[in-house]
Amino acid sequence: MGSNNHTELPLGWGITELGSHINLLTGYAFPSDNFSKNGIKLLRGSNVKRNKIDWSESILRFWPEDKSLDKYLLEKDDIVIALDGALIGRSFAQIKEIDLPCYLVQRVLRLRSKQINQSFLHHIFSTKKFELYVDSVKTHTAIPHISPNDIRKYKIFLPPFSEQRAIANILSTWDTAIQTTQDLISQKEAEKKWLMQRLLTGKKRLKGFSEEWKEESLKKYLVKHDEKSSENNQYPVLTSSRKGLFLQSDYYNKDVSSEDNTGYNVVPRGFFTYRHMSDDLVFKFNINNLVDKGIVSTLYPVFTTKNINDYFLLLKLNEGIEFKRFAEEQKQGGSRTYVYFSKLTELKLKLPTLEEQSAIAQVLQTADKEIELLKTKLDQQKLQKKGLMQVLLTGKIRVKI
Repeated sequence: MGSNNHTELPLGWGITELGSHINLLTGYAFPSDNFSKNGIKLLRGSNVKRNKIDWSESILRFWPEDKSLDKYLLEKDDIVIALDGALIGRSFAQIKEIDLPCYLVQRVLRLRSKQINQSFLHHIFSTKKFELYVDSVKTHTAIPHISPNDIRKYKIFLPPFSEQRAIANILSTWDTAIQTTQDLISQKEAEKKWLMQRLLTGKKRLKGFSEEWKEESLKKYLVKHDEKSSENNQYPVLTSSRKGLFLQSDYYNKDVSSEDNTGYNVVPRGFFTYRHMSDDLVFKFNINNLVDKGIVSTLYPVFTTKNINDYFLLLKLNEGIEFKRFAEEQKQGGSRTYVYFSKLTELKLKLPTLEEQSAIAQVLQTADKEIELLKTKLDQQKLQKKGLMQVLLTGKIRVKI
């Protein structure tokens, strides 16, 4: 396992097992009963994500400084790999200065080498080849795991050290560009959220608008759509999720609808749908912009609107405080909350004029487009880096030293 079909390698390159070149160390079994409120951070499997260490407060744990445990102190540029968990083979990172000091905990493996450039090693674990290798050797128990010996036996293409460093530098430049785009997306999303909160409540008014907002019932704006499918698979089946509206075949990568979907609710293009029940008081409204007509389960009411801006309404329902409070009022014991369409029409919202609604919607849709462009750029950067890795880490394209 981990071998490859290439018989020819560039001059100076070889195929070798990782164990021949690296020092491996598994973490110490720190008793959870003795975790402290401060001290040195503990790096556990839950802290290791793909290409980064997560020190979120909810999973952050500490241990008092103990000289007898110095061998478990991590150093800058160390590679750490989680040896178990659902994301096994995808949970690895290179330790940065900001992560230190921290102790290595049981079920996390540390890799350190003087013969392989640490950043080059880190990029090796980012490949699909490594993921497939882990999938082939992991246990298929309730919690999948691999052993340090599995990592030791993994075979890699190994160029001379100077070329390793040059390859790592190129790929790290792409990592920096990807991180910059990710940070910009986060910044733009935070800016949009702040702007949205102020615009949707009237705390911030757009130039040219000063008329007082009025509290009105949605009954005068919502129109229920009662069309049902008349035969099986008459229209594409849609999934209305918290991440948006999707073709069910795309969302689940397979058809998971019931055998006969005759009688499903029809959602024409531009119409709203939502699940009328929730276990956690979170409801998500979506608009069909995918197909001319789709179908959803009868658990999902369908409606259209009149004399109101649809995007403005969508944001008020999904992001506004009025609907959240309204949903809480519907809870009547039990674990589930129901907001049927008839009940939804009773919701009262503070609304500006239609003209101001449209102006607010345009501002926020412009922000959405900017974020989408950045996400497209990010996808392209990741794809380009993946292509570079495939040729640089196999020697198909050489790097000038």
